[in-house]
Amino acid sequence: MSSFSAELPADLWRGWVTHSTALLNSYRDRTGQELILRGGDAASEAERLLTAPFVVVSHGTGADPLLNYGNRVALALWEMTPAQLLETPSRLTAEPMLRDAREKLLAQTARDGFVSGYEGVRISATGRRFRISNVTIWNVTDAAGQPAGQAATFGRWTFL
Repeated sequence: MSSFSAELPADLWRGWVTHSTALLNSYRDRTGQELILRGGDAASEAERLLTAPFVVVSHGTGADPLLNYGNRVALALWEMTPAQLLETPSRLTAEPMLRDAREKLLAQTARDGFVSGYEGVRISATGRRFRISNVTIWNVTDAAGQPAGQAATFGRWTFL
């Protein structure tokens, strides 16, 4: 484990290893591309995803889904610790006046499997606003093929 993953509680790291596999497999299944270089065991892939130089963030399947994963770049951008992230409804990553548009985008993703090229404005835990560009959002399924939420990735953002 890297120093970053070693800082995570062991049970959280184990869960994130499993979820990372679901994120990576679902991304490949939906888009036909790999999100990161694959290879090695699940923990090695999870480590590469955690330390990737772009954002990967996801939420679960609840009525008001909580965030359930954020890699190192996502945590820094949203100015959260892993514990804070896991307690945050994903709707709070967008400002109130932008949440309807966000919900429509997530509904389109649910219907189509993935959406690419999205741009929008998000807000960090401290209120810092930023524009995200060229975002891909995809449906995540677990190892049994059951819905496990939705995820997003992007490598470009601009603070406003």
